[in-house]
Amino acid sequence: MNPARHLLLAATMLIVNDSAVIAKIAALHDAYERALVANDIPALNGFFWDSPHTVRYGVNEHLYGAEAIAAYRQGNTPAFTERKLLRRTILSLGPEVASVMSEISQKIAGQPRHCRQSQVWIHQPGAGWKIVAAHVSNALTVPPASG
Repeated sequence: MNPARHLLLAATMLIVNDSAVIAKIAALHDAYERALVANDIPALNGFFWDSPHTVRYGVNEHLYGAEAIAAYRQGNTPAFTERKLLRRTILSLGPEVASVMSEISQKIAGQPRHCRQSQVWIHQPGAGWKIVAAHVSNALTVPPASG
């Protein structure tokens, strides 16, 4: 291989699961979960990118843009109790992109539910880490434990 091309490839190689990025995203996700349980609307809105390009799919809603997400939060109190994070997988792709995939146990209207939550986080100069896309869904059944 051409030595110059090899240097270019080495300089542009994607660093996967950098420990500093993983730690930062884990701390942010923990803070997001605390804000969600407390229904801290300003904090929840602050986690999302303030852009019309931000998307959040909930169990019963499809929200496009930060304004729609904020309006939804303002008009809806979470209906869950006993929320517990069962599993979380964080993937970082370079220093500015990460995803969080979570399995959550909670009760909704007194009924046990197993939910899934996914988030895509982007680091932006001056704004820090923000969620640019999120999805929440209920599992039809509780999956068996896996490794």
